[in-house]
Amino acid sequence: MLCLAGFTQSFAQISVSITIGDASGIRISKHIYGHFAEHLGRCIYDGFYRNGKIRMDVVAALKKIKVPVLRWPGGCFADQYHWTDGIGPKDKRPSRVNTNWGMVVEDNSFGTDEFLQLCQLIGCSPYMAANLGSGTPEEMQHWLEYLNYKGSTTLTGQRAANGHANPYNISFWAVGNESWGCGGNMTPEFYTGQYKRYASFCVDFPGSKLKKIASGGYGDQYNWTETIMKNIPLDQLWGISVHYYVFPGGWEHKGSATTFNEAAYFTSLKKALYLGEILDRHSAVMDKYDAAGKVALVIDEWGIWTDVEPGSDPDFLYQQNSLRDALIAASSLNIFNNHAGRVKMANLAQTVNVLQALILTKGDKMLLTPTYHVFDMFKVHQDAKLVPLKIETSYFKNGTDSLPALNASASEDSGGVMHISLVNLDPGKAITVRLKDIMNKYKTVSGEILTSANFTDVNSFENPGQVVPVTFMGVRKVVGECAVVLPPRSVVVLELKQQ
Repeated sequence: MLCLAGFTQSFAQISVSITIGDASGIRISKHIYGHFAEHLGRCIYDGFYRNGKIRMDVVAALKKIKVPVLRWPGGCFADQYHWTDGIGPKDKRPSRVNTNWGMVVEDNSFGTDEFLQLCQLIGCSPYMAANLGSGTPEEMQHWLEYLNYKGSTTLTGQRAANGHANPYNISFWAVGNESWGCGGNMTPEFYTGQYKRYASFCVDFPGSKLKKIASGGYGDQYNWTETIMKNIPLDQLWGISVHYYVFPGGWEHKGSATTFNEAAYFTSLKKALYLGEILDRHSAVMDKYDAAGKVALVIDEWGIWTDVEPGSDPDFLYQQNSLRDALIAASSLNIFNNHAGRVKMANLAQTVNVLQALILTKGDKMLLTPTYHVFDMFKVHQDAKLVPLKIETSYFKNGTDSLPALNASASEDSGGVMHISLVNLDPGKAITVRLKDIMNKYKTVSGEILTSANFTDVNSFENPGQVVPVTFMGVRKVVGECAVVLPPRSVVVLELKQQ
């Protein structure tokens, strides 16, 4: 990033202000910037794994954005997955039918050891979802013994024979997935009984303290959070998961990823911003039972879900990724950052070739989506101290409805450098943001911007650089303040230094 001087603008603007507080004692967990990989469509096979090998181009892209945690093997697939199918010599692994995603044959060539090798290459923590729906407590305990026990047993001998004599020391461990739906169609009362049963066999082997995560509700199913917090002792929980997707046109007719008008754009953003209320209300329920905030809220599936790309398998959930989706990602990450006191992990769905992917592949080719670039720009917030903001905003109107046009979050890293991420959702109006009194403390301001001519713009294999970050030139200093001109439909991340 370069230190920026003046900026000349040539379009009408709305003027608002942000007052920046002092760094808080709350850290923005790096795990908020996590991702999700399921045996679904081309996420694993042809995405992470091709011709029997891990794709190193994908690994390099994920290392660059400092992916902190990766969730696997699902998703709905997790509750039909039996881990012993995916270990040992590949020519002896059984083939199974993937009944959740297209009735395709799963050859199990990518299993536990391959996944953990992938995590090692990326440099991220594994987050594993265990089979509560169709598995047994014994199966779950045996998997953990294979993963985490140091001593000599039949299972650890198998691990050694499979190339890993030392334990993996897995920490993040989900006890089931979407137990309200594909994970068993359970009531929250029934699930909490099952959780306590299964979790009692999730052993903390020496050197491997588990962070057990309960399967919570979808979106505004606050009764799931209430029942879990009421019925499960807090010392048996590290976190509770919540899932939330943006369906632009609803579940039945989600809408195109690339062809949509301003009304559909508005609706998508409105649904994305509803995430803030969802987190507020789940947090309020948790506060009743856990005032100290020891139990984490984990948003381990989130993102926009549109219709699949024309001509692709409808069960593979392959969708393009537009500037709109990048704005949704940036707004969601701002929401997570500002809820960092309770939200300790989030996992975008999904990393490669599925839903709101970071990466799309086509044979040996790979491209980075606009959402990928948001994660690259926002990685500066990982493990930094949350800085509270008081935001004055304008509104983006659609008919009689409206939504806040501006959202933001800020953090201060261990070197005293502040980063402010700003999102202008208005498709047609620039916003001038006055950062009050900021230049009394900071001497230089620099930044990056992600935008494009249309909110439908995408990166394609023919034009992979359509939507990419560039140096931001929209900053000027004004008597101790900093004026930032955000173009329409843009994401900006500023870096402020004291020297």
